[in-house]
Amino acid sequence: MDKKRVFDRIEKLKKEINYHRYLYHVLDKQEISDAALDSLKNELMKLEKQFPEFLTPDSPTQRVGGNPLEKFRKVAHTVRMTSLNDAFSEEELHEWETRIKKLVSDFKFHVSELDYFAEAKGDGFAVSLIYKNGVFKTGSIRLGVRQHANYDNNSLKQNGFRLMPLESSNILFKLLTGSTRGDGITGEDVTENLKTVESIPLSIQKNIVELSKKHKEIKIILEKYPRVKQFLSSIHKITEIEVRGEVYMPKDAFNAANKEQKKKGLPVFANPRNIAAGSIRQLNPKITASRNLEFFAWDLVTNLGQETHEEEHLIMRILGFPTVPLTKHCKNTNEIIEFWKEVGRKREKLPFLIDGVVIQINNGKIFEKLGIVGKAPRGAIAFKFPAEETTTIVKNIIVQVGRTGVLTPVATLKPVRIGGVTVTHATLHNIDEIRRLDVRTGDTVIVERAGDVIPAVTGVLRRLRPKNAKEFHMPLHCPVCNSPVKKIESADKKQEFSVAYYCSNKNCGAVEREKLYHFISKKAFDIQGLGPKIIDALIESGLIKNAADIFTLKKEELEPLERFAEKSASKLIASINQKRTIELNRFIYSLGIHHVGEETAIDLAKNFGSINALNLASPEKLEKIRDIGGVVAKSIYNWFRDKKNRELLNRFKKAGLKIKIESQKPKKHKFKDKTFVLTGELESFTRDEAKGKIRNLGGEISESVNKKTDYVVAGENPGLKYNKAMKFGVKILSEEEFLNIIK
Repeated sequence: MDKKRVFDRIEKLKKEINYHRYLYHVLDKQEISDAALDSLKNELMKLEKQFPEFLTPDSPTQRVGGNPLEKFRKVAHTVRMTSLNDAFSEEELHEWETRIKKLVSDFKFHVSELDYFAEAKGDGFAVSLIYKNGVFKTGSIRLGVRQHANYDNNSLKQNGFRLMPLESSNILFKLLTGSTRGDGITGEDVTENLKTVESIPLSIQKNIVELSKKHKEIKIILEKYPRVKQFLSSIHKITEIEVRGEVYMPKDAFNAANKEQKKKGLPVFANPRNIAAGSIRQLNPKITASRNLEFFAWDLVTNLGQETHEEEHLIMRILGFPTVPLTKHCKNTNEIIEFWKEVGRKREKLPFLIDGVVIQINNGKIFEKLGIVGKAPRGAIAFKFPAEETTTIVKNIIVQVGRTGVLTPVATLKPVRIGGVTVTHATLHNIDEIRRLDVRTGDTVIVERAGDVIPAVTGVLRRLRPKNAKEFHMPLHCPVCNSPVKKIESADKKQEFSVAYYCSNKNCGAVEREKLYHFISKKAFDIQGLGPKIIDALIESGLIKNAADIFTLKKEELEPLERFAEKSASKLIASINQKRTIELNRFIYSLGIHHVGEETAIDLAKNFGSINALNLASPEKLEKIRDIGGVVAKSIYNWFRDKKNRELLNRFKKAGLKIKIESQKPKKHKFKDKTFVLTGELESFTRDEAKGKIRNLGGEISESVNKKTDYVVAGENPGLKYNKAMKFGVKILSEEEFLNIIK
């Protein structure tokens, strides 16, 4: 790799990262997602590791946070407030463990086996709390955590201990200072704002052993850990206690805050972490108090007798601090990975956002001895959940021809992992989108992938653009058949114009091939054993030219083909024969009519009842159906007027294809006029089964979230629809809640 190019790339990455850090840490603004910023930082770290001669002290990889704001008093941290290095894969986690074990061996620690303490990683705002001797004079206080509306108290039990309200006493530690992380060495004094967070104790009881006589849960823990009990017995000798943790905004509070913003005609907040950070930095504590923030602790800085990180959590809970409800003592990385997967499954049911799992060496002495390298402790790491978006470089922009003949620009990418999958291509949708984003070959781009959605380029980091970046222009001729490309302009109901490019050849090989791929897809005919590769072989052998030809295939025609023998040929013919009867909605979808997706096909089947009635429908009649506008109505009408398509329907009829018409009338009207969107994986039934249950109760299904959406049903690992639901304040149902309302 050319060192000059590497140096230039490193310098551009540093500037880009510092720009976004300044926006977030100083201005409380955000232009790109955390995942995209993490991706840039990860690239920079790898380049600096590969080329250490280019590593400079001012690199963002050597810093922890942002500069303290001038509007708050600066506070020096007595112990450096670090952040964590990240692991984005199981491989990186194993590499971290290998490094740790080598260091432990080098330091000659006599331990038979390392153990770890893992905890869910909250996506909030880090703060430090310092308590000193003093008397709390305002009467009784509540130490502990408030009950979350969507997370029952039993779920917050940890190691047999439930957070309890404790009586006040005249022997207390009083909250003296609350500060932000800042740059890790100096933070901002936000004490008055932190005092408004109800789950932060304003004081800590000293007479813990006395309290254990009244509270069984505390007594059980102290009996289990006699050394901790002995140390806490002499806690009155301690003059200062420091606890660190995370301030966050619960999901329900975030949705409520955005509803208020909308009512006032103000911009909605981007995400709960942003609003938590902005709220803590308000000059007016009343604003902070109105935001319904919460807190959980994850680090006991002061030595109160703890020898392990697990004991730190126990002591903090005894003192009245809420901690994360998902933790586990792990013996090895395999147990960590299993816990990480378990947390991922429970992620969406939690009342707050998490973005991974923090793993720390459980032994406190070993953790301290391992020390800090750069900005992070060696003995801990954040194992992040797969990001749904990241950054990479556009190597080229090519054009693909779809089943309607439309030309779609596609970005060829430097391979990158998104959501656990390696992505090498991403759609650019159309020329309008390319112009809007100003995407060029050589650009560093943000790529998004959620669930089964095709990866898409959603942003360009122009400050990282190389001098030789190339603009893209639509070809004048089809890249498949070389026919002239025609340009078609259209306008929607809002009179917003768009441009599309089509191959002018209706018999273009790419168009017919894509139509056949669509015809056999899962939501259409879904013929077992018939996939794209078999379709390619059938086209090349001249056995099929269109979808109707599939139903005229004979076993003896298939046997000579490379992929077939007598047995496999018989199986495919049997699979085809099983699909000679099909539901009307699936048949309509299989035709590949432009703008007609799965849900529109269901609506058409429900409203017309037969293919003949749909054939005779006027554009005006079509427009009366929900979600069908002028463009879609015209597309459907024109499809049935096309001579070639009429011939295809006749050929289906001659081939003996039967279209089954099932009653589409809902059994009940519980969800009448209600629109649902599904996201994530459901455990109780498939996505199609869930849709069927909603329709049977009179509800409608939509594939996209907007302000008119009534409910979003979120299963495990939901996609960006979940984020949009939070942004629009749409009611989000867990799978359990969904099961309850469909009973």
